Amino acid sequence: MVPCRKRQLTDAALLRTFAKSNLGAEMVRSSVFLAGVMGLLAMGAGPGRAAADDTGPGKAPPTTNPADLKELRPGILPGYLPREQAIDSLALLGPPPEAGSAQQARDEAARIAALKQRDTPRGKVAARDAVYSFPRAVDAFSCTMGVAISETTTPHLNMLLRRTLTDAGLATYKAKNSYNRLRPYVAANDNGACFAAHEERLRKDGSYPSGHAAFGWAWALILTEALPSQANAIIQRGYDFGQSRVICGYHWQSDVNAGRLVGAAVVAQLHANPDFMAQLAEAKKEIAAARASGAAKPDCALDHAAATAATAVAGR
Repeated sequence: MVPCRKRQLTDAALLRTFAKSNLGAEMVRSSVFLAGVMGLLAMGAGPGRAAADDTGPGKAPPTTNPADLKELRPGILPGYLPREQAIDSLALLGPPPEAGSAQQARDEAARIAALKQRDTPRGKVAARDAVYSFPRAVDAFSCTMGVAISETTTPHLNMLLRRTLTDAGLATYKAKNSYNRLRPYVAANDNGACFAAHEERLRKDGSYPSGHAAFGWAWALILTEALPSQANAIIQRGYDFGQSRVICGYHWQSDVNAGRLVGAAVVAQLHANPDFMAQLAEAKKEIAAARASGAAKPDCALDHAAATAATAVAGR
């Protein structure tokens, strides 16, 4: 039996080795990667669930009122994790591909292929996925969940997503700031991004790893736990959410792969946080109630159009 401390160090080393390997980039969607994520969740689940259970029946659940939390900047709420406990993305990840490398050539090929989807229904979904401000950010997963997520109808679920966006997104910045990789639309200089208004603001913001991919993958893992009956669809949506960053020209493929790894590590860490676990428990109840009641469903026209177009292309 491996002592707990040694086991933690071994798992961390394995994660770093995996992230830095070429194989790691290719296996993000594979069962091996997902099994590793589930293993991390299992490691974190014990202490986290115990802490959540210790809150007792008389303790009020975490707040759903944004006004109760001090914003980090306008519209951005603090996460559940103290900033000093953030995952060290610089230690976790290897460097981005070097200019002239085979990996960079693959990134460039993926960029060019993704551009072809920009003016399709899938491109419209990618543009929708680029919005990370609330209340619109949750639209990316509402259709897959079959639940209209909002501050009024599902307040705990909405707060869960707002705060974990911060946890996963901010965890990417140690590596982002260190490598300060140029974004595809800046490096290629042959096409803009999905939103011209974003281009100047993101021009000096490091591309590697992707913060969007990190919180999108974190959301997918959390929502899969909240609604396991929709696990396959939610995981697919989380994967596609990351790919939207490549379609929009905001990120290289390797940025997105690395962001997913950071997101998975953050979710494992969150399972030891009692407030997260308590809010997740309340969110599960909201989801079950909303699906059982036949409450107003989200607008899925955009998602359906993209799925229909993809099926048509696959059938050619």
